[in-house]
Amino acid sequence: MKISKLNFMKPMRQLVGVVFMVVFLSTTHAQEKFPINLETVMQLSGANSLTVQEYQLKYQLAVAEQAKAKEWWLPNLYAGFTTHYLSGAAMNADGRIFTDVEQNNLWAGLGISAEIDFSKGIYQTLAAKQKVQAADYFSTAEKNKAILRTIEVYFDMQNKQLKYVFLQRFVHQADTLSQQLKIQVDAGLRYQSEYLLASSNFNHLKIEMFQAKIGWQKKSAVLSNLLNLEQQTQLISTETNLLPLALTPILTEENTLERHPQYLGLQSELEALKTENKTVNQGLLLPKLRIGADNGTFGRYSDNLYTTYQVNASLLWDIPFGRFSYQGDSKKGKARVDLQHNKVAQFKNQYQQEITLATTEIQMAAAQIPVVKQALAFATEAVNQSIERQKIGTAEPFEVYQAQQFNLQAQLDYLKIISDFNKAQFALKVAKGDNL
Repeated sequence: MKISKLNFMKPMRQLVGVVFMVVFLSTTHAQEKFPINLETVMQLSGANSLTVQEYQLKYQLAVAEQAKAKEWWLPNLYAGFTTHYLSGAAMNADGRIFTDVEQNNLWAGLGISAEIDFSKGIYQTLAAKQKVQAADYFSTAEKNKAILRTIEVYFDMQNKQLKYVFLQRFVHQADTLSQQLKIQVDAGLRYQSEYLLASSNFNHLKIEMFQAKIGWQKKSAVLSNLLNLEQQTQLISTETNLLPLALTPILTEENTLERHPQYLGLQSELEALKTENKTVNQGLLLPKLRIGADNGTFGRYSDNLYTTYQVNASLLWDIPFGRFSYQGDSKKGKARVDLQHNKVAQFKNQYQQEITLATTEIQMAAAQIPVVKQALAFATEAVNQSIERQKIGTAEPFEVYQAQQFNLQAQLDYLKIISDFNKAQFALKVAKGDNL
């Protein structure tokens, strides 16, 4: 009876192994392997990220708008012809009416015209320059955020990949132990239940390994998307050891707000709004200049055409009564400035929050690193000793399984704490306004 059950379990385990192999091959065969490390991730993120490209394009748009604003004083050139035809009645300059009148005239030539608003031209050109500065700062800030996001996903992917590697080793150990127990059961030295428990532990670890593989592939897909790579690319970290990084010293008392690109961008936007408001304040003191000149031929359709040259010019002060009554433009400008002040205040709070969170995470993770290293060393030694004792029959199988679980948990704790520590250091750099 014992032999029949063993014969039944063997093909079942082989079937499970075949199923896992088919799944792994089907999910990885069509994917192109792409080795990657932290340095490559940072380089590709800065070059390929669509978010980074979006803000670079916004900066280019701001530069184009600045170029357009500089055109405020340039005239327009026109060329062509105009015609006028009248049939019916016309009034003379002294008020007399003439009936049965037929008139026509034609002009053809070249002209130039310009309307120069000194108020809008001067202040809007300066505001456009300030907006370009703001777009440049925002582009830098968003680039840092995008790189930070890819770094965080990279560490998560590396965590899943290393977990999968660890589980592969545990699965191999569990398979070896199961085969040893089978031989001992066949020899009548062990109970069949011990072999069944070993087989169950073996399959459980394989399931965990399969889940780790799925988690790895999901993070790989997210990272490929952030790096704007082909979705059929399977990213593989070449950094097989997850080690704590030491980027910059933690200086909580250091105030880096004044050089933070996000803060500088908000301040540049604020200055641009204040400059635009001057068009409805100081701008009222500046006039508008209109100039028009043309040269061409003029006359009736059937008669000779004569050379005609004319110049029209005006210098006018445009004073809207609404500026002194409802003051709509002035109130709108003040409201925009107040909203921008609110954005600056919100960012100051966000800045302090991000600095505090990143610093706290680094300090907490740094305190746990020695503990988790020691726990991992103890768990690894416990597994090795349990396996050796099991070989000579002085340890029960469940002791080995328990030691493996403790070792696995210690490995996962180590990966998580080191990963959190490294991510928090990059987050602190971005929070402080440093470029990645």
